[in-house]
Amino acid sequence: MDVDTKCSNDTSLPLCYEESSGLLAVIIIPSLLGLSTLLVVVLIFCNLHRNKLRGQETSSHLQTGQHGVSQTGTSVSTPKVQQVLCPWEIPEEFVLEGVEFWQTGRYGPICKGLLKKRDGATTAVVIKSLQDGPKYPEAKEFVERILFQARVCKHENVVRMLFCQTQHLPMYLVLEAYSPGNLLHFLWTLRNTNSNTGNPLQHFSEKSVFLVAKQVAAGLDYLMSEHRLVHGDVAARNILIGPGLSVRVSGLGVAFQGREMDSAFRQRAAEVPLKWQAPERIMMQLSIDRSDVWSFGILLYELVTLGCPPYPELEPLSVLPKIQASYRMRRPHNCGGSLYDLMKYCWMWSFKDRPSFSAIIKLLDSSLHLADTKPIWVPEVLDICEYNRLAGLLS
Repeated sequence: MDVDTKCSNDTSLPLCYEESSGLLAVIIIPSLLGLSTLLVVVLIFCNLHRNKLRGQETSSHLQTGQHGVSQTGTSVSTPKVQQVLCPWEIPEEFVLEGVEFWQTGRYGPICKGLLKKRDGATTAVVIKSLQDGPKYPEAKEFVERILFQARVCKHENVVRMLFCQTQHLPMYLVLEAYSPGNLLHFLWTLRNTNSNTGNPLQHFSEKSVFLVAKQVAAGLDYLMSEHRLVHGDVAARNILIGPGLSVRVSGLGVAFQGREMDSAFRQRAAEVPLKWQAPERIMMQLSIDRSDVWSFGILLYELVTLGCPPYPELEPLSVLPKIQASYRMRRPHNCGGSLYDLMKYCWMWSFKDRPSFSAIIKLLDSSLHLADTKPIWVPEVLDICEYNRLAGLLS
């Protein structure tokens, strides 16, 4: 190839052709060009074949429980990664029992089950697993997700990681299950049933809204202050509620993807319903902690209305033009003045004018004594299909 190229660029070549016959020139030049094209095509196909074989080798390693290897020879689980995850690997004295499929996740099936110790102690758990026979990129990202979860789960108001299993397939991540669980679904169960019982989960008042909101703000403040992470999808559907109105921030998929502003993050962020997004997120894909503050204000509305969709009078696509024109949701029926003021503070058009989460925690503390203690009463029965339509949720 190098010799052909050199000859074709040689300035003395025309002299050679002048001494040769015209017929010879007509035959040689097309032949050389055809040979060069053929060699390039062959090289391309050889390269594609090598890549295919490497991909099959990676899949074979993973299926047999070995560490996958990329095209550059990098392991899915490097010695450094193994060292970090070693304390999290599920011990032999623990077994998973009663595992049942729950839903399909980004990497594979998500199941519910019981984590049982040999002494008989059991814990309800959620198991996120990697589908069988993964290719290298999916396996690598799944291990990165486990590392991410291990790094950020060290706060009482963030969903807890209990164990993982990365030594062989199927790889999985074991998270603490929380009961009743999904905050949005819990709020829906309170409609028509909220009462004056001694159970704090059934006596849900404006004061309860303050207590729940403070824990959510604490979890989000921790993610930002300790890890410089923007949650990116703050909503009742991504909060877990447990005994005594204890709270865990969940739904960290957008935060995980947000480590890099790549196409995967933009796709994941685009899945966040418009009615929860701050205007700068909608218009410029700008994701900052004060964007989470805007969404937190929407969460306050969800709490005090027992799961009503935001902007119930507006279609999702009409929200941005309305808020650009200074429109904000009206004060809900069960909402006191101090709580509504906090909502409006979170919905300031300029993100620079919104409070930080540390300031929100202080505001909630200072206004707690003003909160009503009567159970919130919402008599309307909620139609789930209509809710999904109004909320702009993907069906």
